[in-house]
Amino acid sequence: MKIGIFGGAFNPPHIGHVGAANTAAVKYNLDLLIIIPTGVPPHKALPVDTPELEKRLQMTQNAFNDTSRFKVHEDELRSTNISYTIDSVSMLKREYPGAELFLLVGDDQFNALDTWKDSDLLLTAVTPVLLSRDTVPISSSDIRKMLPIRKGKEFLVESNYAYIIKHRLYGAKPDWNWLRECAYSMLDPLRIPHVRACETEALRLATRWGVDLDEAKEAAILHDITKRLDFSQNMCIIAKHGFNVGNINPGEEKLLHSVTGALLAQSEYGASVNVTEAIKWHTTGKANMSKLEKIIYIADYIEATRSLPDIDKLRKAAYENIDDAMVLGLEMTIADLTARGISSNAATNEALCDLKRRY
Repeated sequence: MKIGIFGGAFNPPHIGHVGAANTAAVKYNLDLLIIIPTGVPPHKALPVDTPELEKRLQMTQNAFNDTSRFKVHEDELRSTNISYTIDSVSMLKREYPGAELFLLVGDDQFNALDTWKDSDLLLTAVTPVLLSRDTVPISSSDIRKMLPIRKGKEFLVESNYAYIIKHRLYGAKPDWNWLRECAYSMLDPLRIPHVRACETEALRLATRWGVDLDEAKEAAILHDITKRLDFSQNMCIIAKHGFNVGNINPGEEKLLHSVTGALLAQSEYGASVNVTEAIKWHTTGKANMSKLEKIIYIADYIEATRSLPDIDKLRKAAYENIDDAMVLGLEMTIADLTARGISSNAATNEALCDLKRRY
């Protein structure tokens, strides 16, 4: 049996790692390639932003998910001792007696093998194989620098990019096109023009009122992600997250998407509290709203595809005085609901009273 050994921090694992491993597996006709994520590396400490071991393990498993060719070995990662290659090789020789072992190493490692612990013993136990990463000249450290500036997605398998964004590992922020694709895939296609226009309007309002543009953009893109779900689907999400929505009055079922949208924005896309709160209150408003919350509420109301009565008056107010615009928008909502025989939501009433009292 011919077995390859490929160790590394995989922090994060990227397509260069996977491509090099596949190439070596084919070139040396390996029956199995064992991937060993490092726990405590002997030569240099892991960066301070390194994810906890369970997350690093999950990313490694995501990257090397062809279980017919790869096997991820967890022992080094879980050990609190320094990870020496000779110890892993000795373990694998016991686990696979009689197997021919090939140690996959990069250029810098290959040239320094004689400095490794028990190098003489190691080189009698394995055949060193020089990895070629020429096809993808990228490093994990490069990717860690790219992720906070919304870059690097193309160097990661899709499941790992989604995982990194979900947990906001390495200070990652989502690529805008990727986030839009995720959001739009959850929508009725007829809803997409509204979400696009809401994003545009939110950015204009955020610029006008000095609110973080990235937060406004993210909230606008994600604000309607559960709009397509029916009542039972929304309630399942709410129950899953242990959230209590209290009593739901007749006609208020459509408001649930703001709550479930906020829950999924946080749990699936790692959105901040500021963003999730803006999504949560974009349909009803509430007392003591932040500027971002007001912007998403108003942007949802006045974006370019809307054609509601008095909409031009509200659009004008939105850029003159955001609080006047909120009062007008809330009053328009309450009037519309009253005309249809529907009681306005308690949070809407509280929002209007709060604004009138303070402004």
